[in-house]
Parts: sequence; structure tokens; C-alpha cells
Amino acid sequence: MDKICIRRLEVYAHHGVYEEEKRLGQKFYITVEMELDTRAAGISDDLQASVNYGEVCLGIVEWTKSHRRKLIEAAAEDIAHYLLVQYPMVRKVTVELEKPGAPVPYAFDTVLVHIERSRHQAFLGIGSNLGDRQMNLAAAIRLLEAVPDIQVTKRSPLYETAPYGYTDQPPFLNGCIGIETLYTPEELLRVLHEIEHKLGRKREIHWGPRTLDLDILFYDDLILDTPDLHIPHADMANREFVLQPLSDIAGDFRHPVINETVNALLAALKK
Repeated sequence: MDKICIRRLEVYAHHGVYEEEKRLGQKFYITVEMELDTRAAGISDDLQASVNYGEVCLGIVEWTKSHRRKLIEAAAEDIAHYLLVQYPMVRKVTVELEKPGAPVPYAFDTVLVHIERSRHQAFLGIGSNLGDRQMNLAAAIRLLEAVPDIQVTKRSPLYETAPYGYTDQPPFLNGCIGIETLYTPEELLRVLHEIEHKLGRKREIHWGPRTLDLDILFYDDLILDTPDLHIPHADMANREFVLQPLSDIAGDFRHPVINETVNALLAALKK
């Protein structure tokens, strides 16, 4: 991926834990790398096809001088978030924030924090089999769209399907949506659980009836297995009610464990 880099931008600001740092201020040096596709700008010679690094410098300086954080970790996090929100062309940003005047009683060159933050593509399964199912799913999507750092990019048609696992319950209405997010998988899961709770989800019977079910199916090509979260979603390759709507919006997406596309998994399941 192409990069636009700004090296050691000097800013005088008032970040720090100690009162003296907050009152007197000190120099900080900020280095950023923004990953984006610069080919269109390179061919057209048009600034509108790229990111204006002068504008980026001004924005970083204004933010750094007008906000105060105790930790350089927090300041770097905010700068990375600002760049990703302000410049949609940027897919990934690296921020290095130096504090050469840090109050440490030893000889040193500098103290710095280095972070990398990215946009992420995720696909979610959505389902409901209690109450007004279509209204529940529409409400869930509206709540997702209202969450900062989540953008709904794709929506599948909805499919009525028989219950899976625990079968003594009403039929489901199922679908899938694609999102772009700045959240980590764990942060995204918490957001989904909050939306489920707002719309009346109760976790009483495993695979039981529910007003709303929101699952992370894919998150980039990440493979994650923790007590609370499995990505790709466990057993999705055997669930037509997941694969059918997912194929409508991400048929060519390749399962990172099975190494087959969603379309291929759906075709194999239907045989």
C-alpha cells in the first residue's frame, strides 16, 4: 500500500501527568504514516485524489495544542482516530508521538509511543424470531448506523428460515450486513451486545428464541478463538441461513480457515 509520511512534526503542547507539564508545556514530535492508494493522484496530478498533507499537519497541530491528555498513549490514540475519521481515503495510520522532555531523571534521547490503527471490514449475521421480526432487524441496523466508527456498507435480502439446533420455536428472519469499522473485534462485540440488550434480547436458552441476534461472521481475514469470541463464526459453513444472505453481499470473500469462498461453501452445502 502507498504511504504519505510526515516526519517529526514539532508541536508545543500541554500533555502530561504532572501539574508542571500541564502549566508550562513542552515540545512534542509527531510522525505519521497514512496508507492509501495514491495512484489516481499520481496519474491525474490532482490534489483532490489524495490527502493534503499540509492540511493534515494543520489539523494535528490544532488538535495537539487545543486538547490535553495525561498520557502520550491517549494523545496518539486521539490523533490516529482523528486522521481515520477525517480522511476516508486513509486505510491505515501509524502514529509515533515523541516526548523528549519527559520528566525522567536519567539521560535519554527521547520517549515515544508508536501505534498502528486501521479501518476494518466485517460481516455480521442478523436474525430475529420474536415480535415484529422485520422491525427488530431494521431497528438494529439503525442503531448500528448511529454508532460512531461504524459504517454500514452492504445489506442482504432477508430470508425466512427454520430454527437451527433448538427447533421448538418460531421461524427466523435472517440476513447479513457488511460494515466498515474502527473498532477491535472485542469492542465490536460489546457494541452488538448493547444493541441486542436495547432491543430486548434475553439469553435464556442456547439457540433459543430471541428478539435479535447479531453475530460477527468475518472480521477482515482474522482468525480469533477466545472464550468469548470465535472469528470466523463457529459452524457457519454448515448453516445455509448464514451462507445464503452472506453470499448476496460477499460471495467471493474467502473463509480464512477453510480457504473456500462463501459462494463455494454455499454450493457445497446445497448439494
